Amino acid sequence: MNKNYYAILMAGGVGSRFWPVSTQDFPKQFHDMLGTGDTLIQKTFQRLAKLIPQENIFILTNESYNDLVFEQLPNVTERQVVLEPAMRNTAPCILYASLKIQKENPDAVMIVAPSDHWIEDETTFSNNVQQAFDFCAENDALMTLGIQPTFPNTGYGYIEFDKTAASDIKSVNQFREKPDYETAKEFIAQGNFLWNAGIFMWSVKSVITAFQNNQPALFELFKKGIPVYNTDEENDFIQENYAKAENISVDYAIMEMSKNVFVIAAEFDWNDLGTWGSLYDKLGKDSNGNAIVNSRTLTEEATGNMIRTKKDKIVVVDGLQDYIIVDKEDVLLIYPKSKEQDIKKVLNKVKDTFGEQYG
Repeated sequence: MNKNYYAILMAGGVGSRFWPVSTQDFPKQFHDMLGTGDTLIQKTFQRLAKLIPQENIFILTNESYNDLVFEQLPNVTERQVVLEPAMRNTAPCILYASLKIQKENPDAVMIVAPSDHWIEDETTFSNNVQQAFDFCAENDALMTLGIQPTFPNTGYGYIEFDKTAASDIKSVNQFREKPDYETAKEFIAQGNFLWNAGIFMWSVKSVITAFQNNQPALFELFKKGIPVYNTDEENDFIQENYAKAENISVDYAIMEMSKNVFVIAAEFDWNDLGTWGSLYDKLGKDSNGNAIVNSRTLTEEATGNMIRTKKDKIVVVDGLQDYIIVDKEDVLLIYPKSKEQDIKKVLNKVKDTFGEQYG
């Protein structure tokens, strides 16, 4: 394997739309959401390790999840776990990790990958990433993998690319925010729009230059730590300075402001597993279209439901269509799939009414 290949595995999110399984103390990336025997972070680490030396995979997560990371990835070292003492979105932690990697290996080429994506065709994934790495090693480029839209989804951002480009690697014209349904239909009809999957590739030099040019204040904040990165003094610097960083995504911070952005239309299947509905789409179904995880079920006139309980719990459902039914210890959620984007709001109401321990 190429010793210049690195990965930043993003594992700091809460995944509140997967409540009540995903909670602040135990978020979705540390759960076996599909009942495969591996948690999402374990699957992602294994996928990255097919192309990248295991010791070069850095896990970025909130410091409160440190123990969970080592429980689920027991072979990683403390060097590989980069802890955020405060939640500041994706740009600060990516810049911080990139400066650490650059100090270790200025020739590094890396991928930034969320821990909660589901990708079955891992060989094609590796091939697409290799193609991007080859380009980034030779060019000053910020690259992303876009997903070919299969329907006018309003829950994703979109990437508009140059449709005149003959190469698989296409220049990005602009990033577009999550559209309404009619706009999403227009995007798909135009033929040069991809879903933004939030998977990025670049050389460490290119990404740090992009931060330096587009986010000078953020760059200067983390630049001060270069003398102590990868030393015993690093933690003191981060504890004192990290919370001063602006809360900003890497998309806003550098991708939307840079001219050297390119995209490859991914050839692998992809699901971001952001909601119960997206999980429903990935799971096998019974003869009535119910997706069932762990449960033993009896259903009558019940169709299109997402049912998840603890292992082997017996569930009887009669007369429900297109519902999310999730049973977890002291919380039972029975909620229409059509309103799944509101689960975040419901969670806040539950915490306000019954206490923070339920979120």
